Amino acid sequence: MHDGKSEKTRALEARISDFMANHIYPNEHRYYRESEIGGPWRVQPVIEELKPKARAAGLWNLFLPDSEDG
Repeated sequence: MHDGKSEKTRALEARISDFMANHIYPNEHRYYRESEIGGPWRVQPVIEELKPKARAAGLWNLFLPDSEDG
């Protein structure tokens, strides 16, 4: 059965799944630990460390349209 997803979408899903498995899930406990120490309104250090990795993987600001294709 065809899921109706483009190759571009499938590739993005694969990158997201890989990033989640390698960077997000392994840091969940750290995030909660840092939240308990610093409080919910403080940006947690683990988030600041993951931002550049997400950017490098092309997974930052996914809600923004493509600059050329919209």
